[in-house]
Amino acid sequence: MTCHLIALCFDAHDPLRLARFWAGVLGWETAGDPRDGIALLPADDTGFRIRFLPSREPKIGQNPTHFDLTSTSLEDQRATVARSLGLGARHIDVGQRPEEGHVVLADPEGNEFCVIEPGNRFLADCGFIGALASDGSQEAGYFWSEALGWPLVWDQDQETAIRSPHGGPKITWGGPPLMPKTGKDRLHFDLAPPADGNLQAEVERLVSLGATRADIGQGEVDWVVMADPDGHEFCVMPPG
Repeated sequence: MTCHLIALCFDAHDPLRLARFWAGVLGWETAGDPRDGIALLPADDTGFRIRFLPSREPKIGQNPTHFDLTSTSLEDQRATVARSLGLGARHIDVGQRPEEGHVVLADPEGNEFCVIEPGNRFLADCGFIGALASDGSQEAGYFWSEALGWPLVWDQDQETAIRSPHGGPKITWGGPPLMPKTGKDRLHFDLAPPADGNLQAEVERLVSLGATRADIGQGEVDWVVMADPDGHEFCVMPPG
């Protein structure tokens, strides 16, 4: 049995504002969150919610993970960009080349995301959230494939990608060179053991796959903070 990806979490200075931005971009509904944040519930086959958690930590450097949003046409791409800008996004430069067809934006708290041009073959069978594109190693891709029980759908030239058997976005790792880590990640995954599983047993399984326990100042909590082989944090929540 493998654990489940239950949420992608954003650290946010203003969780409600950021949740409203992404609700407007994605067309998802907001919901209360049992852990002092706010959540968005998927309106498609994404398979996990998005959580926005209060944080006072400043954003330092480029996030190692970002959304790749898909487009069905150039008009659709322009509409997504315009909608995002109207909700508070801005254009940014992360070194993209002029000939590249995607548009790079940042949300109101500076979290990067891309609006991909139509005709992208790699994301052709994905929904609006085509991918969670991650800076990371091949080893990290293998780890997450085993951790979630998601098959590899790409493994070439040290670039890897996995996808749930039930569909939804791909999770990709771009291979070396890796960006330097600049503190606690502002985006992280929340995992949970199977409903009949055991938290400690799942933590031990993840350690056997290459994860480590991590201390981010969480104190006494009922979940476990861990890091993948590249050092990026994630949380394992209690079952139920």
